[in-house]
Amino acid sequence: MATTTQEDPIHDKPMPLLDHLIELRRRLLWCAVTFLLAFFVCYYFSQHIYGFLAQPLVNALASKPGGNHSLIYTQLYEAFFTYLRVAFFGAAFISFPMIASQLWLFVAPGLYRSEKRAIAPFLVATPVLFVMGAALAYYFVFPFAWRFFISFETPNSDAGIPIQLMPKVGEYLDLVMKLIFAFGIAFQLPVALALLAKVGIVSSKGLKKYRRYAYVGMFIIAAVLAPPDVITQCGLAGPLILLYEISILAAKLVEPKPPED
Repeated sequence: MATTTQEDPIHDKPMPLLDHLIELRRRLLWCAVTFLLAFFVCYYFSQHIYGFLAQPLVNALASKPGGNHSLIYTQLYEAFFTYLRVAFFGAAFISFPMIASQLWLFVAPGLYRSEKRAIAPFLVATPVLFVMGAALAYYFVFPFAWRFFISFETPNSDAGIPIQLMPKVGEYLDLVMKLIFAFGIAFQLPVALALLAKVGIVSSKGLKKYRRYAYVGMFIIAAVLAPPDVITQCGLAGPLILLYEISILAAKLVEPKPPED
């Protein structure tokens, strides 16, 4: 046991419970200060951030001549609270690296060196995959989905009452943030399956064996997370299937090797 400790040490000093609580308070204070500063900065630029989120809709509206090119709000406080939520989401996104690093600095001293090496790649991959999922939703899914929805607008219909889109600022933000988080969380599939393979709960052979059922599950997940249209659901299910195949390769790399006879 002593040999294992020497080869795989824990770089931590014995501390009483009160010192651990003080250390935790200091880490939480750094997280809170970072989030508050990011919140005020994001609120100052909240109109620009919302404009960035609304740009795919603006482009889709501009592609249809004679359509409504504005967003509305029907309650006096709706725009104000929408900007507050924009600032909150922006602050959470910006302060996440600091929060994650403070959590790691608090936990890491109690881990073995091998555990740190095993966890570090997943800590790096998690935000990268989240950003990739959010980027896919913003740059690929939004333009196609918004054009699809706007295609049902008939402002000059001869068959009946004209139907014109009048998007609300609050409802649009809800839809955009739901899709961004849905795609970002869905892109954590390789991290989750690789961690399960690392601890021996799943294996690459098992993932291959149940591949067909996993594909069906991807479309079910897409149907639950995405709006009820084919474009958005396929836009989420397709990358999920690709990520599942990547997860099989990742699981094969990190899963425990069988003991040699």
